[in-house]
Amino acid sequence: MTSPSKAGTALAELREDLSGDVYAPGDPGYDEARQVFNVMIDRRPAVIAQCESDADVATAVRFGRELDLKIAVRGAGHSVAGQAVNDNGLVVDLRRMHEVTVHPAAHAVRVQGGATMSQLDLATTEYGLATTGGRASTTGVGGFVLGGGTGWLDRAFGLAVDNLLGVELVTADGTALTASAEENPELFWALHGGGGNFGVATSITLRLHDLPAFSIAMLMYRPELGPEVIRTYRELIGTAPPEAGGGVLYLTGPPEEFIPPELVGKLLCGALLTYAGPADRLTKLAQPLLALPHEVEIVGDMPYPQVQTMFDDPPGMRNYWSAEYLTGLPDELIDVFCARADSLPAPTVQHVVFPQGGAIASGPAEFPVPYRDAPWAVHPFAIWEDAADDERCKQWVKDVRADVRPWSTGAVYLNFIGDEGQDRVVAGLGAENTARLAAVKRQYDPDNVFRYNHNIAPG
Repeated sequence: MTSPSKAGTALAELREDLSGDVYAPGDPGYDEARQVFNVMIDRRPAVIAQCESDADVATAVRFGRELDLKIAVRGAGHSVAGQAVNDNGLVVDLRRMHEVTVHPAAHAVRVQGGATMSQLDLATTEYGLATTGGRASTTGVGGFVLGGGTGWLDRAFGLAVDNLLGVELVTADGTALTASAEENPELFWALHGGGGNFGVATSITLRLHDLPAFSIAMLMYRPELGPEVIRTYRELIGTAPPEAGGGVLYLTGPPEEFIPPELVGKLLCGALLTYAGPADRLTKLAQPLLALPHEVEIVGDMPYPQVQTMFDDPPGMRNYWSAEYLTGLPDELIDVFCARADSLPAPTVQHVVFPQGGAIASGPAEFPVPYRDAPWAVHPFAIWEDAADDERCKQWVKDVRADVRPWSTGAVYLNFIGDEGQDRVVAGLGAENTARLAAVKRQYDPDNVFRYNHNIAPG
């Protein structure tokens, strides 16, 4: 154990050496600095280092190693399991490192490790370019990409890791290196889904695609029409071009202007069809959905960054999510899925099914993302306010998984789940991939310093 005098001296030196700020318990701003997206997580790190540069990150990592502190890495702090913070350890906080540099001629963008999806999208849209991002503007780019990355553009442009061109990394001994197809290629492979297991990603470079227009069709139906809506959506997306994406969900009518007052607080079935192109093409595609009796209709062009904010969750909520990836979407499964919607445990809970296919399925098969081949995914997404509802909401998510498990491929996207045990980590990477990833882990982090994640133990 580190002596108090040594720890105190080291902390004083860290405060002096770091360009950013350092927080310890009792410091003004400490409680705000330790808060994460999921308010169920209430952890008290010994030190929070808010880094402003790659050099700061290396300094912080060496400080943590010197004092034998547990180390967590924070991008946006959006992990449902609260993996961005720990108790009595060090948090390497990247939020001040959020610069986004677009290289339009090269169709590439360099994103610092603390940037959010909104910062990425606003920067690239200025040039009529985009890449696959998450479905919420507050999601951190680094954790999203290195965990695989699925969003509204994945059927058109592939998973986020399919667009990964390079990563700048600080490893467990404080060394800075670059991983790309040419430099450290085995590490680069591991970063295509292996998450933050191998170091602190101080910046990533992504491929960009032309996106001069983006459009959506969002329709709301009475819940009893849900089975017909999902079947119609299934047939539509089955023959749709890869530019089309979206999903179907059950939700409680929110108090928004576009929801008729009599439907606020009532169960609804919503269909969202997104299109990486103009609204005239989308409208033709959406005709089968438009032909069904609906209560809300929003169809037209919409800037992609604005669509990314449509499903942002309100701050200060309790969160528990999971997912199952499916072999298909037969009628029997649709009926089971719809029946579970009658028991939404809180008005903010969402019951979602997403289509895959397109560029997801045709992307590189060698990366550790075994859910690529699944045509559909169910994503029970529970968010709520009252701690008294914790067990009820968590059980509902587990019940959804149990409902659809007969049709599950067994694979899962790790960014969609919390701490569900090591078997689920393997399911999110693939058994053969996990063994190969463990060997990479042994090379770059033999002491498992970076273990606040969906952890891969050193081989």
